[in-house]
Amino acid sequence: MLVSGFLSSVMRFLPALGLLASLATAARADDASLTTGSVTKLPIPRFVSLKPSDTPMREGPSKDHRIKWVFKREGLPVEVIGEHEQWRRIRDSESTEGWVYFGRLSNRRTLIIREAKGKTPLAMLKEAQDGAPVVAKLEPGVVAHIDSCSGGWCKVSVEGYSGYVAKAITWGVYPDEQLK
Repeated sequence: MLVSGFLSSVMRFLPALGLLASLATAARADDASLTTGSVTKLPIPRFVSLKPSDTPMREGPSKDHRIKWVFKREGLPVEVIGEHEQWRRIRDSESTEGWVYFGRLSNRRTLIIREAKGKTPLAMLKEAQDGAPVVAKLEPGVVAHIDSCSGGWCKVSVEGYSGYVAKAITWGVYPDEQLK
């Protein structure tokens, strides 16, 4: 009788245990999207920029791997998507992926102006709002230093000009990212 009572109690709680297990699985899935680098313990993915021009991107994480591409623009934003010892797997604004030696990367944040349909060149504004006075016009491909970002805008500087650009026309900052 005692065993029978115990089994019926367990049977009543099985649906609740299944719900708890599925909630725990969902929590682990959320945690997985917040990965950190195995070497740096910094978030993956994250944006950084290239230090020197002539930065080689390799097929794998060592100098023994073939060079796929050589970046010629200092300050170009890239996204770190993986780590292996002193190498970082990166992706550029055109979705090209490869490995770069960590010493060629900087934590200084930059962004690149993307092409926007029907809007060439794009405006850098005096204030963070549509309709604000234009400070400068930026061609697609211009790299700007990020001073700060909040909401849908980033305050940037490029070649002596300083102003605001909409995040939607850039690559190098996440849509919900805040930078101070």
